Amino acid sequence: MLSPRWFSLSKACPPLARMLTSSTSGSQVSQTMEEGHSPIHVNNVRNRLREIVGASTNWRDHVQAMNERKALHTLLAKNQADLPPRKMRDSYIEVILPLGSQPEIREKYLNVHNSVRFGRILEDLDSLGVLICYTHTKHEAGQMSPLSIVTALVDKIGLWKQDIRPDCDIKFVGNVSWVGRTSMEVKMHMLQFHDGAYHPVLDATFVMVARDPENKRPAFVNPLILESPEEEKIFKEGEANKTRRVDSSRASLLKMAPTAEERNIVHDIFLNTLDPRTVSFRSRLLPPTAVWMEDAKLKGLEICHPQERNIFNRIFGGFLMRKAYELGWACAYSYGNSRPYVVAVDDIMFQKPVEIGSLLLLSAQVCYTEKNNAQVRVHSEVYDPATRVHHTTNVFHFTFMLENEIPSIVPRTYGESMLYLDGKRHFDSAMKENIAP
Repeated sequence: MLSPRWFSLSKACPPLARMLTSSTSGSQVSQTMEEGHSPIHVNNVRNRLREIVGASTNWRDHVQAMNERKALHTLLAKNQADLPPRKMRDSYIEVILPLGSQPEIREKYLNVHNSVRFGRILEDLDSLGVLICYTHTKHEAGQMSPLSIVTALVDKIGLWKQDIRPDCDIKFVGNVSWVGRTSMEVKMHMLQFHDGAYHPVLDATFVMVARDPENKRPAFVNPLILESPEEEKIFKEGEANKTRRVDSSRASLLKMAPTAEERNIVHDIFLNTLDPRTVSFRSRLLPPTAVWMEDAKLKGLEICHPQERNIFNRIFGGFLMRKAYELGWACAYSYGNSRPYVVAVDDIMFQKPVEIGSLLLLSAQVCYTEKNNAQVRVHSEVYDPATRVHHTTNVFHFTFMLENEIPSIVPRTYGESMLYLDGKRHFDSAMKENIAP
């Protein structure tokens, strides 16, 4: 059975959620944020983005549209101090996904289990995060933005509910919560309407970066004014998130040796897989109810067509997330022989843009298990058949909970042991974020 601890709604509501969901808190800050904001239909989000940057809806016009953007270099600020400060409420946006009131759009979001496809939600969050940042950095009315704002990182997404209903309206709300010199943190919340009110479904934190019109160099963004102790707290959380990411990068197993505790974990796994008949370093036996890590993979290929392009004519980040999630979900399903439920998404770094026409290779790997929980890592890379060169574009981390207890995953090599420890780190982080204190 599914453990209820993941989906308990009794945990303290995050500060930004309290600010943005007036149906549950009725705070003054929430009312102020919502003043003068009309909800945007989800289908209009990407249309607004095209208008802001002057992108064409026709693929045949994309080269001309991008060339026209080069002239916008003169609008870039030479210094951040030259830009007018903005408030958190200035970037506040509400988006409506009317699954209940407009059932004709339901088919796109429906999965075989009669709930909402989480991969589609990832696409909507990515588009909304970019629009929120363009709203924070908006120029004069009618003027195209000289900035190229792209997703740099999905810091974390935590879910409050096990299933998302396909027949009830969904509302996304969010705003810029932290600003650096050329980067912005965006906090978004998804709520669903039932029993006469909107109820929280998930919380998401994205990091966006601003670049010049040709998406080649960093560009300055508007500083942020904090109007209340609540906003100061949210901003400090953004600073803490940045520090945590830096510390995590420094402690990466690709750079640093495992801790003493982690080395003991790896050695215990090694000892438990020794063949007692030979007691040899090379002779290994798989324990009962366990699976070798090398046997828990699933791979996929995508040809990157123009249909999936973003406003800058690269492959849309939300599309990459959806494809990675769906492969990761299928990998967890195949491994555990029961339906997986996503619990958390974290640390998705967009390392390299994916060009139109690329061959995108995806590889999902169950890298850590605990009872009925599986941590799945999805690695994506582009492959150029002409040069036979591979480039990593993203690494995705998904935490799943399955309906039944699953076999233990067992690494055989040192490299697999590092994957196991990295998976454990991400799983422990998801546990810490999702379990009520």
